[in-house]
Amino acid sequence: MATKNRFSSNNSTRLVPWLGVAAIVLLLDQLTKITITQLFKYGESHPVTSFFNLVLVYNKGAAFSFLASETGWQRYLFTGIGVAASLFIVYLLKKHAGQRMFCWALALILGGALGNVIDRMMYGHVIDFLDFHVRNWHWPAFNLADSAICVGAVLFVVDELRRVNR
Repeated sequence: MATKNRFSSNNSTRLVPWLGVAAIVLLLDQLTKITITQLFKYGESHPVTSFFNLVLVYNKGAAFSFLASETGWQRYLFTGIGVAASLFIVYLLKKHAGQRMFCWALALILGGALGNVIDRMMYGHVIDFLDFHVRNWHWPAFNLADSAICVGAVLFVVDELRRVNR
């Protein structure tokens, strides 16, 4: 009696493009962070336009520096959350590999999450460098990983709204 192989080549092959998207996001994120840390000193800022600066800052917390002022335990909490989320995303990508927009969203989020996990593991903080501002009000600095996560979240919402409206 034949049994169905859960890890058939068809299922794995369908997963590869989405892991490739995540890998590209991860690579671009890490390359930009390495470049910024080589060119800037901590806290150094260079205006690019009237509303955008490049600046090297570190975030020991999560989004909007949530828990950044804690004693260091948050590094392990956010690393664990990032790893767990990444594993769950790979599971979802494998299960829903044919749903293009859903998988684009997940792949972007996966690449961004892993980019920030690498920072936390290697440095104990996330490297941020994109600083948008209006007059004296600055949006919290962020990086390409954060951008990929946000774009992925928007795609996820759009995909869900499209699914509901069918």
